[in-house]
Amino acid sequence: MKLFIAGHKGMVGSALVRRFRAEKGVELLLRDRNQLDLANQKQVFDFYEKEKPDTAIIAAAKVGGILANNTYPAEFLLQNLAIATHCIEGAHRACVKRLLFLGSSCIYPKLAPQPMPEDSLLTGPLEPTNEAYAIAKIAGLKMCEYYRKQYGVLFHSAMPTNLYGPGDNYHLQNSHVLPALIRKFHEAKASGNSKVVLWGTGTPKREFLYVDDLADACAFLLGLDNPPDLVNVGLGEDVSINELALGVAGMVGYPGEVSWDTTKPDGTPRKLMDVSRLTALGWKAKVSLQEGIRLTYQSYLEEMSSGKLRQ
Repeated sequence: MKLFIAGHKGMVGSALVRRFRAEKGVELLLRDRNQLDLANQKQVFDFYEKEKPDTAIIAAAKVGGILANNTYPAEFLLQNLAIATHCIEGAHRACVKRLLFLGSSCIYPKLAPQPMPEDSLLTGPLEPTNEAYAIAKIAGLKMCEYYRKQYGVLFHSAMPTNLYGPGDNYHLQNSHVLPALIRKFHEAKASGNSKVVLWGTGTPKREFLYVDDLADACAFLLGLDNPPDLVNVGLGEDVSINELALGVAGMVGYPGEVSWDTTKPDGTPRKLMDVSRLTALGWKAKVSLQEGIRLTYQSYLEEMSSGKLRQ
């Protein structure tokens, strides 16, 4: 199999590379941003036509936390729409046999049933703080669905929950909650700060999936002859942000106080995936949240010491 992984240098893409390098008979097609601009239609179409991959996984995206999504909504919408449309249409034109598009749990309505089933898509308003990103991802998964319906191509989508792991972004303003907590508590411990102040109330609940589990789920889905158009990928359980913060503080070894700035937004009250569809197909996550935090903090320390930390 000649496999194109779009976004192979990101956290998800790196996990996919680790997973598929272990597979016999897989030739990886990898291009960084300097070699292939996924927002440039001509470059993408020319790449597909020249390289002719058998399979493509679209893991590339412009991503960020609440602040980044609120600050740059036009960029999040434009860049993610461009990546989706160019990669999917380019694959179709080049007769790529199979394509897996990766989205996000934010595609579901803000007040979707909990846990969120796949059929709750487009049944209510989105969370305003990441609406632009969600709309782009919805467009991508619907393109896959409609290309499959109209052209008979095996293009399908997977919607992972909140991801974390090696290669994450630890920027304090533009990262997601778990890597931001790791950095905050590590730096507070190193500097001897007696208190760490976090955004919101700590009451919202979130689900977190170790990124290598997602890569394994992608391999599983690509092995199915007739996968669903859309399937959730998650751990199947969630924790409050307060519980998460205390867990990270404990893993890092931070002994101080954790307090909450309740003037800052919480975001969606709860985001738990209904993973029954994927479970019924025969796949379950293997890495617990506690073990995943341990592995991620270990990789944080290694990336920091080697100068490769994204921050």
